[in-house]
Amino acid sequence: MIEDDLRAAFARHEQLTPSTGPLRAAIDRLAATRRRRRQRFQAAGVALALLGALGVGVPQLRPDPPAEDPLLSGQPVGPPSQALNVLLLGVDGFGENPSYRLADSVLLLHVPADRSRPYLISLPRDLEVTVPGRGVDKLNSVFYSGASDSRPDLDAGYDLTRRVVTDLTGVRVDAGAVLTFSGLRRITDAVDGVQVCLPDEVRSWHTRRVFPAGCQQLDGAASVDLLRQRRHLPDGAIDRDRNAQRYVAGLIRRAVAQDVLSNPVRLTALLSVAGKNLTVDDDGLPVTRLVAVLPELRSVDPVGLSLPAGPSKGNASRLQLDPKQGAAFLAALREDRLAQWVEQHPEQVNRTR
Repeated sequence: MIEDDLRAAFARHEQLTPSTGPLRAAIDRLAATRRRRRQRFQAAGVALALLGALGVGVPQLRPDPPAEDPLLSGQPVGPPSQALNVLLLGVDGFGENPSYRLADSVLLLHVPADRSRPYLISLPRDLEVTVPGRGVDKLNSVFYSGASDSRPDLDAGYDLTRRVVTDLTGVRVDAGAVLTFSGLRRITDAVDGVQVCLPDEVRSWHTRRVFPAGCQQLDGAASVDLLRQRRHLPDGAIDRDRNAQRYVAGLIRRAVAQDVLSNPVRLTALLSVAGKNLTVDDDGLPVTRLVAVLPELRSVDPVGLSLPAGPSKGNASRLQLDPKQGAAFLAALREDRLAQWVEQHPEQVNRTR
């Protein structure tokens, strides 16, 4: 009798039960949005991994709130209207020997507002800079100062370096990446090697390997070996920065040729290669927006440049910003006039082919 009463009660109230259709549709939409968001973050991380390799995980991405990201909210995205700057740090031996926690490569990737082509700017590692709260030091030591706390990490070293670079250049750093040489080696092998074109022969101080003048295909180990070289090069560390730019150009061309940036499967595979040897900072610039800029570039071949600097007075191991050309260069960078500066100073361009 009780069972019959319950059935009768359910029958009377069944028509009052709201339809589950709208709730199910809402759940499906939320799941699809989260799935698309996760895929975009994965693709963005790989793109920054490729950029980070220029100087030289799973990236430690800080996702953007959906309401602030038009790509995630479904709202149309307008064309970018300003230049972008990405700070790239290459670190040798991080976590293996504390004395090696230096930023061997400090690069600023500048994407102009007209999206004509990227500019890859080497900031000399021996440049004398002012470190907030710590006095004057070399630029490459800033990373060590930031990372060498009780629990050293890539993020802390990057954060202090970004602050110093911002003060030095006067431009906003929109995003950045730190990649160890171990991560660079893995990424290079993952794309089956990178072609690097050298104007002159380079002999390795570490392995005695000879890198002949001309274009050559390098695997991960050879790439790291080349990027470590500065002894016996005519301009020392400055020549090493130029070789880093040549490596970058080869890596970008390789990624484009293999359709890496637009193939989700290849992007995801490459994302897992670097492991913990890569950290990514997207503070200020949603990573989805940064990746969306890539197809807008009329040319992906970067123009290699070096911040003009000269010997420091009384200290041969340090460099100072060139009082004339350095100031003019930074003014062109801040005002997004690097194309005009290059046209006026063609001798300052570092060839990457």
